[in-house]
Amino acid sequence: MVFPAYFWAVVIVAFVVSAIGFKQYVWFFSIGYGFAIAAEGVLLFALYGKTMDWGMALCCALFVVYGCRLGGYLAYREAKLKSYHKHLGNEIKDSKTIPGFVKLSIWIACAVLYVTMVSPVFYRLDNGDGSNAWTYVGGALMLLGFLMETVADQQKKAAKAKNANRFVDTGLYRIVRCPNYLGELILWTGVLLVGIGSLSVGQWVVAGIGYVGIVYVMFSGARRLELRQNRTYGDDPEYQKYSTKVPILLPLIPLYSVVRYKWLVA
Repeated sequence: MVFPAYFWAVVIVAFVVSAIGFKQYVWFFSIGYGFAIAAEGVLLFALYGKTMDWGMALCCALFVVYGCRLGGYLAYREAKLKSYHKHLGNEIKDSKTIPGFVKLSIWIACAVLYVTMVSPVFYRLDNGDGSNAWTYVGGALMLLGFLMETVADQQKKAAKAKNANRFVDTGLYRIVRCPNYLGELILWTGVLLVGIGSLSVGQWVVAGIGYVGIVYVMFSGARRLELRQNRTYGDDPEYQKYSTKVPILLPLIPLYSVVRYKWLVA
Protein backbone atom coordinates (compact mmCIF):
# COMPACT_ATOMS: atom_id res chain seq x y z
CA MET A 1 0.00 0.00 0.00
CA VAL A 2 1.38 3.41 -1.00
CA PHE A 3 0.77 6.22 1.49
CA PRO A 4 0.51 9.87 0.34
CA ALA A 5 3.39 12.15 1.27
CA TYR A 6 1.27 14.18 3.71
CA PHE A 7 0.23 10.98 5.47
CA TRP A 8 3.67 10.85 7.05
CA ALA A 9 3.24 14.38 8.37
CA VAL A 10 0.14 13.19 10.23
CA VAL A 11 2.12 10.22 11.55
CA ILE A 12 4.92 12.46 12.83
CA VAL A 13 2.48 14.80 14.61
CA ALA A 14 0.72 11.87 16.30
CA PHE A 15 4.01 10.42 17.51
CA VAL A 16 5.40 13.73 18.74
CA VAL A 17 2.32 14.80 20.70
CA SER A 18 1.51 11.40 22.18
CA ALA A 19 5.13 11.10 23.39
CA ILE A 20 3.94 12.95 26.51
CA GLY A 21 3.18 9.45 27.76
CA PHE A 22 6.85 8.90 28.51
CA LYS A 23 6.29 11.24 31.47
CA GLN A 24 3.40 9.11 32.79
CA TYR A 25 2.52 6.08 30.69
CA VAL A 26 -1.26 6.45 31.07
CA TRP A 27 -0.96 9.78 29.28
CA PHE A 28 -0.28 7.87 26.06
CA PHE A 29 -3.99 7.07 25.87
CA SER A 30 -5.46 9.94 27.88
CA ILE A 31 -3.94 13.42 27.67
CA GLY A 32 -1.76 12.39 24.74
CA TYR A 33 -4.82 11.02 22.97
CA GLY A 34 -6.81 14.24 23.19
CA PHE A 35 -4.03 16.58 22.20
CA ALA A 36 -2.81 14.27 19.41
CA ILE A 37 -6.24 14.40 17.76
CA ALA A 38 -6.32 18.20 18.18
CA ALA A 39 -2.86 18.54 16.66
CA GLU A 40 -3.84 16.36 13.71
CA GLY A 41 -6.84 18.63 13.13
CA VAL A 42 -4.60 21.70 13.16
CA LEU A 43 -2.22 20.00 10.73
CA LEU A 44 -5.07 19.21 8.32
CA PHE A 45 -6.02 22.88 8.31
CA ALA A 46 -2.40 23.81 7.60
CA LEU A 47 -2.09 21.31 4.76
CA TYR A 48 -5.50 21.63 3.09
CA GLY A 49 -7.05 24.79 4.49
CA LYS A 50 -6.86 26.70 1.21
CA THR A 51 -8.85 24.08 -0.67
CA MET A 52 -11.22 22.55 1.90
CA ASP A 53 -14.92 23.43 1.81
CA TRP A 54 -17.23 24.08 4.74
CA GLY A 55 -18.06 20.43 5.36
CA MET A 56 -14.46 19.35 5.63
CA ALA A 57 -13.61 22.46 7.65
CA LEU A 58 -16.31 21.46 10.16
CA CYS A 59 -14.78 17.99 10.55
CA CYS A 60 -11.27 19.35 11.07
CA ALA A 61 -12.52 22.01 13.49
CA LEU A 62 -14.28 19.31 15.52
CA PHE A 63 -11.00 17.38 15.76
CA VAL A 64 -9.36 20.47 17.25
CA VAL A 65 -12.18 21.40 19.63
CA TYR A 66 -12.82 17.82 20.69
CA GLY A 67 -9.14 17.07 21.26
CA CYS A 68 -8.45 20.26 23.20
CA ARG A 69 -11.50 19.76 25.42
CA LEU A 70 -10.67 16.14 26.14
CA GLY A 71 -6.96 16.71 26.67
CA GLY A 72 -7.61 19.78 28.81
CA TYR A 73 -10.27 18.03 30.89
CA LEU A 74 -8.01 15.05 31.55
CA ALA A 75 -5.06 17.28 32.41
CA TYR A 76 -7.26 19.23 34.86
CA ARG A 77 -8.52 15.99 36.39
CA GLU A 78 -4.97 14.75 36.87
CA ALA A 79 -3.91 18.00 38.52
CA LYS A 80 -6.92 19.00 40.60
CA LEU A 81 -9.44 16.30 41.36
CA LYS A 82 -8.52 14.47 44.57
CA SER A 83 -11.38 11.98 44.16
CA TYR A 84 -9.90 10.82 40.86
CA HIS A 85 -6.59 9.92 42.48
CA LYS A 86 -8.38 8.42 45.48
CA HIS A 87 -10.32 5.96 43.32
CA LEU A 88 -7.65 5.26 40.69
CA GLY A 89 -4.38 5.76 42.48
CA ASN A 90 -3.92 2.08 43.29
CA GLU A 91 -4.88 1.02 39.77
CA ILE A 92 -2.31 3.15 37.97
CA LYS A 93 1.20 1.80 38.08
CA ASP A 94 4.10 4.12 38.71
CA SER A 95 5.53 5.02 35.33
CA LYS A 96 9.02 4.28 36.66
CA THR A 97 8.10 0.62 37.08
CA ILE A 98 7.07 0.20 33.45
CA PRO A 99 9.90 -1.24 31.29
CA GLY A 100 11.12 0.99 28.49
CA PHE A 101 10.20 -1.47 25.74
CA VAL A 102 6.65 -1.63 27.09
CA LYS A 103 6.34 2.16 26.99
CA LEU A 104 7.76 2.15 23.47
CA SER A 105 5.22 -0.45 22.36
CA ILE A 106 2.32 1.48 23.90
CA TRP A 107 3.54 4.70 22.27
CA ILE A 108 3.73 3.14 18.82
CA ALA A 109 0.35 1.43 19.13
CA CYS A 110 -1.38 4.60 20.36
CA ALA A 111 0.18 6.90 17.76
CA VAL A 112 -0.70 4.53 14.91
CA LEU A 113 -4.26 4.26 16.23
CA TYR A 114 -4.65 8.04 16.35
CA VAL A 115 -3.48 8.32 12.74
CA THR A 116 -5.86 5.65 11.48
CA MET A 117 -8.77 7.15 13.41
CA VAL A 118 -8.59 10.49 11.57
CA SER A 119 -7.71 8.86 8.24
CA PRO A 120 -11.20 9.05 6.65
CA VAL A 121 -11.08 12.85 6.85
CA PHE A 122 -7.43 12.96 5.82
CA TYR A 123 -7.98 10.71 2.79
CA ARG A 124 -11.00 12.67 1.57
CA LEU A 125 -8.94 15.84 1.72
CA ASP A 126 -5.89 14.28 0.10
CA ASN A 127 -8.01 12.68 -2.62
CA GLY A 128 -9.21 16.16 -3.53
CA ASP A 129 -12.86 15.29 -3.00
CA GLY A 130 -15.16 17.94 -1.65
CA SER A 131 -18.01 17.36 0.75
CA ASN A 132 -20.95 15.15 -0.14
CA ALA A 133 -24.07 14.21 1.80
CA TRP A 134 -22.09 11.71 3.89
CA THR A 135 -19.67 14.42 4.91
CA TYR A 136 -22.47 16.38 6.55
CA VAL A 137 -24.09 13.29 8.06
CA GLY A 138 -20.72 12.30 9.50
CA GLY A 139 -20.04 15.84 10.68
CA ALA A 140 -23.43 15.98 12.41
CA LEU A 141 -22.66 12.71 14.23
CA MET A 142 -19.24 14.04 15.22
CA LEU A 143 -20.89 17.11 16.72
CA LEU A 144 -23.53 15.01 18.49
CA GLY A 145 -20.87 12.71 19.96
CA PHE A 146 -18.78 15.65 21.10
CA LEU A 147 -21.74 17.30 22.82
CA MET A 148 -22.80 14.05 24.47
CA GLU A 149 -19.36 13.40 25.87
CA THR A 150 -19.03 16.99 27.09
CA VAL A 151 -22.43 16.97 28.79
CA ALA A 152 -21.80 13.55 30.35
CA ASP A 153 -18.51 14.69 31.87
CA GLN A 154 -20.15 17.82 33.29
CA GLN A 155 -23.09 15.87 34.68
CA LYS A 156 -20.76 13.44 36.40
CA LYS A 157 -18.69 16.27 37.83
CA ALA A 158 -21.82 17.98 39.18
CA ALA A 159 -23.19 14.75 40.66
CA LYS A 160 -19.89 13.93 42.37
CA ALA A 161 -19.75 17.45 43.78
CA LYS A 162 -23.08 16.77 45.53
CA ASN A 163 -22.21 13.27 46.70
CA ALA A 164 -18.73 11.97 45.96
CA ASN A 165 -19.52 8.55 47.42
CA ARG A 166 -22.51 7.73 45.23
CA PHE A 167 -22.58 6.35 41.70
CA VAL A 168 -23.99 8.63 39.00
CA ASP A 169 -27.41 7.70 37.61
CA THR A 170 -28.83 11.06 36.55
CA GLY A 171 -29.01 12.87 33.22
CA LEU A 172 -27.44 10.90 30.37
CA TYR A 173 -26.47 8.23 32.87
CA ARG A 174 -30.13 7.18 32.88
CA ILE A 175 -29.72 6.09 29.25
CA VAL A 176 -26.44 4.21 29.49
CA ARG A 177 -23.93 3.79 32.28
CA CYS A 178 -21.03 5.09 30.15
CA PRO A 179 -22.51 7.99 28.13
CA ASN A 180 -19.10 9.61 27.61
CA TYR A 181 -17.86 6.44 25.91
CA LEU A 182 -21.06 6.33 23.87
CA GLY A 183 -20.32 9.88 22.76
CA GLU A 184 -16.87 8.74 21.62
CA LEU A 185 -18.39 5.90 19.59
CA ILE A 186 -20.87 8.25 17.94
CA LEU A 187 -18.15 10.77 17.11
CA TRP A 188 -15.82 8.22 15.51
CA THR A 189 -18.70 6.59 13.65
CA GLY A 190 -19.29 10.02 12.15
CA VAL A 191 -15.64 10.27 11.14
CA LEU A 192 -15.86 6.89 9.40
CA LEU A 193 -18.96 7.96 7.46
CA VAL A 194 -17.12 11.01 6.13
CA GLY A 195 -15.04 8.67 3.98
CA ILE A 196 -18.00 7.25 2.02
CA GLY A 197 -17.74 8.09 -1.66
CA SER A 198 -14.04 8.94 -1.57
CA LEU A 199 -11.82 6.23 -0.09
CA SER A 200 -10.20 3.41 -2.04
CA VAL A 201 -10.18 -0.18 -0.80
CA GLY A 202 -6.74 0.22 0.77
CA GLN A 203 -7.76 3.47 2.43
CA TRP A 204 -10.84 1.79 3.87
CA VAL A 205 -8.59 -0.86 5.38
CA VAL A 206 -6.63 1.85 7.21
CA ALA A 207 -9.83 3.61 8.31
CA GLY A 208 -11.35 0.30 9.42
CA ILE A 209 -8.35 -0.45 11.62
CA GLY A 210 -8.81 2.87 13.39
CA TYR A 211 -12.55 2.40 13.88
CA VAL A 212 -12.30 -1.16 15.16
CA GLY A 213 -9.46 -0.03 17.43
CA ILE A 214 -11.41 2.78 19.07
CA VAL A 215 -14.52 0.59 19.47
CA TYR A 216 -12.37 -1.98 21.25
CA VAL A 217 -10.84 0.70 23.48
CA MET A 218 -14.27 2.06 24.45
CA PHE A 219 -15.64 -1.35 25.38
CA SER A 220 -12.43 -2.10 27.26
CA GLY A 221 -12.82 1.17 29.15
CA ALA A 222 -16.42 0.30 29.96
CA ARG A 223 -15.26 -3.03 31.37
CA ARG A 224 -12.62 -1.36 33.57
CA LEU A 225 -15.24 1.08 34.86
CA GLU A 226 -17.70 -1.72 35.57
CA LEU A 227 -15.11 -3.67 37.55
CA ARG A 228 -14.22 -0.56 39.53
CA GLN A 229 -17.85 0.28 40.26
CA ASN A 230 -18.58 -3.30 41.27
CA ARG A 231 -15.81 -3.07 43.86
CA THR A 232 -16.99 0.32 45.10
CA TYR A 233 -20.77 0.03 44.97
CA GLY A 234 -21.33 -3.73 44.68
CA ASP A 235 -23.07 -3.97 48.06
CA ASP A 236 -25.41 -1.06 47.32
CA PRO A 237 -28.92 -2.38 46.41
CA GLU A 238 -29.62 0.80 44.42
CA TYR A 239 -26.49 0.25 42.32
CA GLN A 240 -27.43 -3.40 41.76
CA LYS A 241 -30.83 -2.32 40.49
CA TYR A 242 -29.33 0.43 38.34
CA SER A 243 -26.69 -1.82 36.77
CA THR A 244 -29.26 -4.44 35.80
CA LYS A 245 -31.73 -1.96 34.30
CA VAL A 246 -29.48 0.48 32.38
CA PRO A 247 -27.30 -0.83 29.51
CA ILE A 248 -23.60 -0.31 30.02
CA LEU A 249 -22.77 1.36 26.70
CA LEU A 250 -25.30 1.00 23.87
CA PRO A 251 -28.81 2.40 24.39
CA LEU A 252 -31.73 0.02 23.81
CA ILE A 253 -29.29 -2.90 23.55
CA PRO A 254 -29.75 -5.24 26.56
CA LEU A 255 -26.04 -5.54 27.26
CA TYR A 256 -25.73 -4.83 30.99
CA SER A 257 -22.31 -6.27 31.75
CA VAL A 258 -19.03 -6.90 29.92
CA VAL A 259 -17.07 -8.22 32.90
CA ARG A 260 -17.04 -11.76 31.57
CA TYR A 261 -15.37 -10.66 28.34
CA LYS A 262 -11.81 -10.90 29.63
CA TRP A 263 -10.34 -10.28 26.19
CA LEU A 264 -11.43 -6.65 26.60
CA VAL A 265 -8.09 -5.62 28.08
CA ALA A 266 -6.27 -2.42 27.10
